[in-house]
Amino acid sequence: MPSSTPRSGTDPTGGWRRFREEHAWQIREFFFTLHLLRRNPSAVAGFVIICSMVFLALAAPWVAPYDPIRISLSERLSPPSWHHLFGTDELGRDLFSRVLYGARISLRIGLLVVGIAGGLGTILGAVAGYVGGKTDDVIMRCLDIVLSFPSLVLAMALAAALGPSLRNAILAVAFVMIPKFARLVRGEALAVRERPFIAAAKVSGASHTWIVFHHVIPNCLSSVIVLGTLVVGETILIASSLSFIGLGAQPPTPEWGAMISVGRKFLMDQWWYATFPGLFILVTVIGFNIFGDALRDVLDPRIRR
Repeated sequence: MPSSTPRSGTDPTGGWRRFREEHAWQIREFFFTLHLLRRNPSAVAGFVIICSMVFLALAAPWVAPYDPIRISLSERLSPPSWHHLFGTDELGRDLFSRVLYGARISLRIGLLVVGIAGGLGTILGAVAGYVGGKTDDVIMRCLDIVLSFPSLVLAMALAAALGPSLRNAILAVAFVMIPKFARLVRGEALAVRERPFIAAAKVSGASHTWIVFHHVIPNCLSSVIVLGTLVVGETILIASSLSFIGLGAQPPTPEWGAMISVGRKFLMDQWWYATFPGLFILVTVIGFNIFGDALRDVLDPRIRR
């Protein structure tokens, strides 16, 4: 009869135990960070706002009372009421439903841009800072050219060149954000490459690629996370601006900037049309910004002593 005792090396708890032992310091730092965040009112407020927006975005198919693109001309430009909490637009579409679905689009844009720009910018910055020399000069001079243009203006130019669409707007904004991450990570990499464990890795025969991805980048992640949180808010603003001028999401996509663009024509009499999408942009950006600022303060080494 086979034994029910797990064979050596197959203990299901062994991998978790070994992980805890190898990353004990990181686990302690993670829980200490959570403790500091709970004690920071700004962090709590920002986190609540972000979670609320994420919940509304995820629950939009169940919370929204109407199809966001359903047209009902008999109810066009109706003021806020029990049937339409945020009123309706010029085609009779429910604005509450469109704003909720707009949260899905705006948050998706923010996360995609941070993922693309953060990933590429982190790699470029780590390589530039670790390798140095001509490689550093070439990478950083190219990024300085991008930084010499205002973010919104460059994003508008790229989106116009690529063509008006949500995908092209995401690519344009991501390209503009890459230098922000690269410059930050380069500064961190310049300090990390002088630490003893980098020299030890070189002596042990580790390749430069292995050192960059296993030592340099992991030691820069806390700063990247903070910047990523702040960039989400900026990305939502820029993406909404592109949609506002017709270079982002196209009708009938329920995007906040596009709704404000049409709603401004009716602002004097139908104030609700542009007001509610604008309020959601305002609250969302404030939430990400104050949480990012609080996270940056919490991760400051002087506070963690």
